[in-house]
Amino acid sequence: MNEPLSFVHPTPDSPWGTFQAQIDRVLPYLGPLGRWVETVRRPKRCLIVDIPIEMDNGTIGHFEGYRVQHSLTRGPGKGGVRYHPDVTLEEVMALSGWMSIKNAAVNLPYGGAKGGIRVDPSKLSRNELEKLTRRYTSEIGIIIGPQQDIPAPDVNTNAQVMAWMMDTYSVNIGATATGVVTGKPIHLGGSLGRVKATGRGVFVTGREAARRGGLDLNGARVAVQGFGNVGSAATELFFQAGAKIVAIQDHTGTIANPNGFELADLMPHVQQRGGVGGFAEAETIDDEAFWDVDCDILVLAALEGQVGADRARRVKARLVLEGANGPTTTAGDDVLADRGILVVPDVICNAGGVTVSYFEWVQDFSSFFWTEDEINLRLDKIMVGALKHIWDTADHHRISLRTATFAVACERILMAREERGLYP
Repeated sequence: MNEPLSFVHPTPDSPWGTFQAQIDRVLPYLGPLGRWVETVRRPKRCLIVDIPIEMDNGTIGHFEGYRVQHSLTRGPGKGGVRYHPDVTLEEVMALSGWMSIKNAAVNLPYGGAKGGIRVDPSKLSRNELEKLTRRYTSEIGIIIGPQQDIPAPDVNTNAQVMAWMMDTYSVNIGATATGVVTGKPIHLGGSLGRVKATGRGVFVTGREAARRGGLDLNGARVAVQGFGNVGSAATELFFQAGAKIVAIQDHTGTIANPNGFELADLMPHVQQRGGVGGFAEAETIDDEAFWDVDCDILVLAALEGQVGADRARRVKARLVLEGANGPTTTAGDDVLADRGILVVPDVICNAGGVTVSYFEWVQDFSSFFWTEDEINLRLDKIMVGALKHIWDTADHHRISLRTATFAVACERILMAREERGLYP
C-alpha cells in the first residue's frame, strides 16, 4: 500500500524529488485531508510517445515526447510544452505537479499537466520543427482537448508552435478548436497580454513582497537569471518602477554593471545577438560569479535546479523571485530561509502566465475578447489577492511562503478529491 512509483526513484535534488519533499512539508497542515495526500504524490497519467519525422536530408529522425497529467480533479489539465535536449519524464512529472499546485493556488478551474520533447530545436529547420510539432500533437491527441488538457508555450516553444498544435488537433477532429491550446497568435484566438503575463506576475508578486518587507523598488538593485519572455518582461517592469538592473545571465553569458543597464541600449543588442552576451556597456563576468553579485532582488527565470545549498550561501539578495519552475532545490530553500532571505515561490510568483492563459481559454469559448488593459487589471487583481491569502496562511502557521502556497493549493485539490469521491 502507498508504495513509491515503480518507474522512477527520484534523488533528493531532482525535480521530482524536490516536489515530493515539498509535499512532505505540507502534510502537517492538511488535517483530515491528509488521508488523500497520495493523490498529489502521484501523476494521474503519463504518456510517452515516439515521434518519427522525415528530416530534410531524407533520413528518419525519432524523438521522445511526453505529456503528463498530474491531476484533473479541479478541471482540465493545464500546462506548457517544452522543447529541450535535457527533457526527461521525471522532469515533466515534477513540472505537471507544480502546475497542479500553481493553478489551485490562484484558484483557477484547472488541474495540472505538462509536456515536452527531448530535442534541441536550434538544430532543426523550420520545416522539421513543424513536422515534429504536428506529429507530437497527433500522438498526444488522445488525451488533450479544450475540456481535457490544454497545452501552452514553455521553454523553446512559442505562439507559432501553438498555432501548429491547434491546427493539427482541429484537422484531426474535423472542426476548429481554438481552445485546445493557449498562447496562440492573436488572430487565431490568442489573448492580448499573454506574452508578457508570466513576467508581469513576477513583477506584481515582487512588488507586493517588497512593499511588505519595506524595500523601495525605486533604486533597488535587481539581478536576473534568464532573459527570455519571463526574465525580460519582469526586467522591463522593474526598470520602469525605478529599479537598477545590475546583472543579467542567459545562455549567451553573464553581464554586470553596478550602476545599472539602460534597457534602451540593451534590448536592441539582445534582439540582434540573441542574448545579453557581448553587450558593450557592461562587464562580462564568469557565469558562477553571477551568484556573488550584490543585489536587493534576485529574479530566477531560467531552468529548474539552479540554486542548491552552495549557491544559496552566496546569494546577496534580500528577496528571491522564482520566475522559473523549480529553480531552488529543497536544500537551497533551507539555506535561504536560515539566512533570512525571503523567497516568493514559483507556484505563485510565475502564475501570471497560466492566469492569462485562463483568460484566453475563456475568451475562446465566448468568442468575446478583452483589451490589454482589462487583461492586466484582471491579472493584477487575481495575483495580489492570491498572494495575500497565501501570506495570511504563512503568518497564521508561521511557515514559509512556499509551504503556505502548497497548503492552500493542496487543501483545494484534496477537498475536491474528497467531495468527488472515488469511482468505481
